[in-house]
Amino acid sequence: MNELKSKEIDRLVRSAIDARDQAYAPHSHFYVGAALWIPDGEIILGCNVENASYSLSICAERVATSTAVMKGYREFKAIAIASVGGVSPCGACRQFLSEFGRDLQVIMADVLTGARQIRSLSQLLPDAFDASNLPMN
Repeated sequence: MNELKSKEIDRLVRSAIDARDQAYAPHSHFYVGAALWIPDGEIILGCNVENASYSLSICAERVATSTAVMKGYREFKAIAIASVGGVSPCGACRQFLSEFGRDLQVIMADVLTGARQIRSLSQLLPDAFDASNLPMN
């Protein structure tokens, strides 16, 4: 894993906290921001967007990843996720992110305490589903 330096992690976490301020979570009041570090140094932001029908909600990590893909990026260096409690990405987000590489550095930041946990995506999702699991036609 090509790990970020301390100053880069600080910048990424601050960006995720800023993105969290844009979250739309009127139902759960659980606000999440994500900041995705692109290898060229650009940071792409995302926030969670809820819907009254929870299954239609979209997580901050998938918003950031989808925005990056729309901009033409397919490789990511790290993602910071900012929330109360410093939660880990949900299973769907772990799988979604694994499409773009399992060495992704995942930084989980608690906005209340400042605590951070750092793991690789492969640590969070050791047996990801990928195209090699698909049957041949």
